[in-house]
Amino acid sequence: MPHLALYTFGVLRSPLTDPAPLTGEFLDRGEAIYQKISQHPGYLAHAEAADGERGAHFDLDWGAWGEFAVPAWYGKGRTVDTIALAASLSLWTDLRPAFDAIYTGLHRAALNRRHDWFERSAHPGYVFWWVPEGTTPTWQDGVSRLEHLHAHGPSPHAFTFHHAFTPEATPTRVTGIGPKDKRMR
Repeated sequence: MPHLALYTFGVLRSPLTDPAPLTGEFLDRGEAIYQKISQHPGYLAHAEAADGERGAHFDLDWGAWGEFAVPAWYGKGRTVDTIALAASLSLWTDLRPAFDAIYTGLHRAALNRRHDWFERSAHPGYVFWWVPEGTTPTWQDGVSRLEHLHAHGPSPHAFTFHHAFTPEATPTRVTGIGPKDKRMR
């Protein structure tokens, strides 16, 4: 059965090393959110540095997740002192569990504060695509899908919750977004 890959990307208002209280708050919430999401039904895995190290995303060994990459529109720093981005790459069993994890609890509360931490952008902040079971998506896969989504709109190749597709490339809808129905179609 195929798995759902999710890549998220946002440009932060200030570098991750900024001593401002908002930056610290963002980092503190991020760790708690990852811990909570990793326990959510339907969650399979997310990209972590292979050696458990922390630092500039670009310098870490991400193992099977590949070399760290960012969209062409990211124009801020790439060193430990200047990096100003938040990115994630994860695998899910299906759209409904991903939706439930993202739009409830700690993550939902953080989404409500996203404009405090992130620059506003005309670019999409996330993208989904299906991968064969046993496949680990790479950071470059995520970047290319996000850029494709921005350039061409949603398709079975790169899509969002609002314009989703099944593994068979059939349009579908995650209910709870838009009018009435509360089930997944």
